[in-house]
Amino acid sequence: MKKNLLSIVILSLLVVNIILTCIMMFSVMSTNKKTAAIVTDIAGILKLELDGQEGGESGEMVAMADTAVYQIPDQMTIPCKKAEGDAKDSYCLVKVAFSMNTKDEDYAKYGTDEAMAANEALIKSEVIAVISSYTVDEIKLDQDHICDEILERVQKLYDGSKFIYKVSFSDIMFG
Repeated sequence: MKKNLLSIVILSLLVVNIILTCIMMFSVMSTNKKTAAIVTDIAGILKLELDGQEGGESGEMVAMADTAVYQIPDQMTIPCKKAEGDAKDSYCLVKVAFSMNTKDEDYAKYGTDEAMAANEALIKSEVIAVISSYTVDEIKLDQDHICDEILERVQKLYDGSKFIYKVSFSDIMFG
């Protein structure tokens, strides 16, 4: 009799364990789905690309043999936008480099060192306009977005030509 009673207690505890495990599984799965949705939303807000695509906004890959780089020779000192509650001025010291596709039809017209040097003042003004619209913390967090915005504005200078396909900061410091 005692063995049967013990078997019934064990069986009932097993059934309760299975029921509680099922309840826990369903509650964890719904929480997991909500967490994944929040992470996806945050990544979208921060404009993170989950697939790791390279090559700037145009999305095309250019071989190193077909790439020429023009670096603005001067290190530019650009005042940054003040953060809320920040009393002191902050600056960004940056050297900017432009990657150009030598196979593009506009490269011969706009991409030579002489042509780039002739338009350097206009290019610098676009770089200054973009960087000065961000705080130091925003620049530190999302340099790729700022480079893409500079790229877009510089391409507009050249009538929408895509011979410049990437902008990068070769040296950046904050003060």
